[in-house]
Amino acid sequence: MSNAIKSTMTIDRAFRIADVDNRLYGSFIEHLGRAVYGGIYEPGHATADSQGFRQDVIELVRALKVPVVRYPGGNFVSGYNWEDGVGPLAERPKKLELAWCSLEPNYVGTNEFVDWAKKVGTDVMMAVNLGTRGPDAARNLVEYCNHPGGSYYSDLRRSHGYADPHNIKVWCIGNEMDGPWQIGMKTAEEYGRAAVETAKVMKWVDPTIELVACGSSFRAMPTFPSWEKTVLEHTYDHVDYISLHTYYGNSDNDTANYLARTLDMEEFIRTVVATADYVKASKRSKKEMKLSFDEWNVWFHTLESDKAVDPWQIAPALLEDVYTFEDAIVVGLMLITLLKNSDRVRMACLAQLVNVIAPIMTTTGGAAWSQTIYYPFMHASLYGRGTALKPVIETERYDSKDFTDVPYLESVTLFNEEQEEVTIFAVNRHLEQPMALECDMRSFAGYELVEHLTMTNDDMKAKNTELTPNAVTPSKIDTSSFSDGRLEALLPSVSWNVIRFRKQR
Repeated sequence: MSNAIKSTMTIDRAFRIADVDNRLYGSFIEHLGRAVYGGIYEPGHATADSQGFRQDVIELVRALKVPVVRYPGGNFVSGYNWEDGVGPLAERPKKLELAWCSLEPNYVGTNEFVDWAKKVGTDVMMAVNLGTRGPDAARNLVEYCNHPGGSYYSDLRRSHGYADPHNIKVWCIGNEMDGPWQIGMKTAEEYGRAAVETAKVMKWVDPTIELVACGSSFRAMPTFPSWEKTVLEHTYDHVDYISLHTYYGNSDNDTANYLARTLDMEEFIRTVVATADYVKASKRSKKEMKLSFDEWNVWFHTLESDKAVDPWQIAPALLEDVYTFEDAIVVGLMLITLLKNSDRVRMACLAQLVNVIAPIMTTTGGAAWSQTIYYPFMHASLYGRGTALKPVIETERYDSKDFTDVPYLESVTLFNEEQEEVTIFAVNRHLEQPMALECDMRSFAGYELVEHLTMTNDDMKAKNTELTPNAVTPSKIDTSSFSDGRLEALLPSVSWNVIRFRKQR
C-alpha cells in the first residue's frame, strides 16, 4: 500500500534473550470486589460445581493456560489472618476488611483456593501478611501448607481434610509495604529487617520454596529506587526475586501518548535491574537477583466511580474496568516488554483475573465473557513459550506528550525449538497508517507460515460487554507471505499481531 509506513526486522535464532519462564504468564486473585465472591466462587450459579466454583469461569481461565496465580492479595493480605480462612465454614468469622472497606465472610480460604487452582491447572503464589503480622504467622502458614504431617499446623491441615501437603513453592513476603495506603506501611529499613527475618524462618520450614521481596509499589514512588537498594541489602542472600508493580491509563484521552507508556515500563525494569546488580556487586555475590512483575495491567476507568461505593458490603463491585480496544493494544505492548526482558523478569502476574481489572468478567447469576485484554494475554500464554529472540528493528518513530523517539513497530519473537514453532508478536502504534513489514528470517530455513492473527478496530473505545461479548476479537488475515526466509506482512494501523510459523513436516 502506498500510504503504508515501512519497517524492517531481522530475526535470528542466535539472537537469544532467554528461555522464557512459563510463570511470566501468571495472574492474580485478591479478596477484592467480586474477584472471589461472584467471580470464581458463586455456589448458587447454574454452572457451580460441588464446591461452589463457577465452571464457566474455570473454562475461560483454563483456555489462558495460566501457570501461577498470586493469592490472596494485594492490599488485602496486609490485614489478613490466614487462620480465619481454614477449618469448618460455619466457624469462620466475618470481619471488616480495611484495605477495601468490605465485609470478608471467609467462605474461600487457603484450602479452597488450592482446590480451585488445581481445577484450572495452575499453581499458587501465596502472599503472607507483613502489615499486621510477621515471621511467626508466615512460618506457621508455610508449615500448614507444605509440611507433610506430625507437627501442629500440618496436622491441623490434615484435620481439615487435606492429608497431602499443598507444596506451594512461590511466596510473596508482604505487599507494597512502601505505600501509605498499606496496612502496616514500613520504611525500607523496617521492611528489610522484617522481610529477612521472615524469609529465614519460612525457608527453615521448607528450604525448597522461592521468595519474593517487595519492591516499590510503582516507579513514581518518592523512595524509588532507594527502597530496592535498602531492601535488597537486607534480603539479598535470602530471597530469590524483587517485585515490580505498574498500571497504566489514558485518563487524558491521548492515544498516541498512551501507546508509548511501555517505554516507562522498560525504564522501570532497567532501573530495578541496575539497582539489584549494584547490591550484588557491593556484596561480592555470585547470585543474580531475578524480578517478579507480580502486578501489571491497565487500570484507570474506575478510579473515580469506586469512591462512591458504600462500605462494609460483601463483594461490592470494585475496580470493574470495562476495557477498550486501545487498552488491549497496551496490554499487548506490556507483554512484549516483559518478553524483551525475560532474562531478568522471570515471573509476572496480570492483575487481576476475574471481574477486578480483569480479562474475564461475570454477572452474578449470569454469563461470563472475555474482555478485550483477554486476547493478547491468551496469545502470549499459548504461543509465547520457548526462547525469546531479540529482533533487530528499523522503524520510524514519533514524539508524544511524555515520550520521545517512540518506535511505531514494537516486536519480539519466540522460538519454541521443541515444537519447531516460531511466533512473532508485533504492534503497529501508528494511529492512521498500516505498516509494510519486511522481515529477514533466513536462519529458519524449512519453516512455513501458519497464520497471521490480528486485532484491530476503527473505534479505539470499542468494548466487549455481556450484550456484545465479541465486539473486539482477533481474526485471521491473509496480508502476509513467506518465502526464501523472507516475511512480508501488512500490519493494520493500531494493531496487535501474532504471526506464526512451523517447520515443514
